[in-house]
Amino acid sequence: MIQPPTAPELIDLDITPFKHRIDSPLVKQPVTVLQVNLGKRCNLACTHCHVDASPHRTEEMSSAIVDRVIELIHTFPQLKVVDLTGGAPELLNGFKPLLAAAVAADKQVIVRSNLTIYFVPGYSDIPEYCAQNQVRIVASLPCYLADNVDKMRGQGVFDASIRALQWLNQLGYGRNPNLQIDLVYNPPIPTSTNFRLTPDQVALERDYKMFFEKHFDVYFNNLFTITNLPIGRTRFQLEHHQLYHPYLQFLESHYNPVTLPGLMCRDQLSIDYLGNVYDCDFNQMANLPARTRTGEILTIDRLLTCGSLDLIDEIQTETYCYGCTAGCGSSCGGALV
Repeated sequence: MIQPPTAPELIDLDITPFKHRIDSPLVKQPVTVLQVNLGKRCNLACTHCHVDASPHRTEEMSSAIVDRVIELIHTFPQLKVVDLTGGAPELLNGFKPLLAAAVAADKQVIVRSNLTIYFVPGYSDIPEYCAQNQVRIVASLPCYLADNVDKMRGQGVFDASIRALQWLNQLGYGRNPNLQIDLVYNPPIPTSTNFRLTPDQVALERDYKMFFEKHFDVYFNNLFTITNLPIGRTRFQLEHHQLYHPYLQFLESHYNPVTLPGLMCRDQLSIDYLGNVYDCDFNQMANLPARTRTGEILTIDRLLTCGSLDLIDEIQTETYCYGCTAGCGSSCGGALV
């Protein structure tokens, strides 16, 4: 395995280090979720992407690492969920082998899709493939208005996303209880100090559903509201407007300790395309690796050698963790409280 560079301690003036704000160390629970980032190549280059993915990126998982992840899936029955992400995971090496292995091992499979990948030549079989395998699709659609989506994700993305949702509906997604399609809302990146937390998830889901059914005859299961964490392109955009530190201060000022038990990092391992292990996808993008109770940096090989997924006592944290704990909280599954 190629070890990632260790993140330098981020010094944020006037920001309380997250580990000093919580009453006790953030303790790892038994791992049940494996999130696998297959790489950074994507057919889109969204302005809010914390992965900094784009069509120009070339990083993706090698076949050797894919085989090791498959071994991990088959070795540990405690895993309940295999969550495939990227980049555009459907575009990347290992997508179908990993999906097939997880289905064969009776895991719930989540594919985090941008939906537009279905219209890229060579990938039009993906909707049917996902339906056949009863894969849960979680799709980014940061607004129900075309102009807002296209500003964040690129011209024409909203229309392509609606056509993809209609396609999925025809296959049974959003209607058949075994075919679940969820959408993800991200707020626009702030361009002034008029910061806001994500809207109420229940109310916004109702608005999405009414609008999509009325205008497009589109149906979906759940809407997840996710806070933009100041990582990747989001951080770049904030720094461009001199808003990085004010935004962190805003997030810290809305810290809600009630969110701590539901944080996704508590029962999740995040794997990068090189086979390194992290507590969550955000730590992965910040090069903050997971460590064992003795301080050793974790890799897939180490997990397999030790025969355990539960080698972590304390979760690695940084100031951007305030993004997951502000207000109602935020995770890959939406609001926490």
